[in-house]
Amino acid sequence: MKKEICNAFGNVFLTVEYEDKYNLVHNNWLGYQTLENVMLGANACLELLAYYNCPYLLNDNRLVIGDWNHANDWIANEWTPLAVENGLRYFAHVVNPESYAALSAQMMEEQVSGLLRMRIFEDFEEARNWIITAQPADVPIEI
Repeated sequence: MKKEICNAFGNVFLTVEYEDKYNLVHNNWLGYQTLENVMLGANACLELLAYYNCPYLLNDNRLVIGDWNHANDWIANEWTPLAVENGLRYFAHVVNPESYAALSAQMMEEQVSGLLRMRIFEDFEEARNWIITAQPADVPIEI
């Protein structure tokens, strides 16, 4: 199941998908992220995490423009506790190291430490592999 989340202008700013093959929810964020968009998109992600009872999130910010520091407090104090309550345990966050979004991710990582296992990656495949290897051995994964 893949969802496209659109902003007020009808432009897709996020795709959210449960990848059954890898037992993970994959977010792909696009463009500039307002607080409203981050909240809308993160809540759409939360719906999939809860629906599939999935503890693994692969969050791709390589195509984000600008920072999203304005959303960090809400993510840390509102969204993350709900996500953890719904089973999220592993959060792989992929960034473009030359973007302001990478700094936002570092700030977020500091704020959510202790609630879940989060790592920041510059390479998408490395992030996906980390999520896959974090899964129990009895979960069938095709690579």
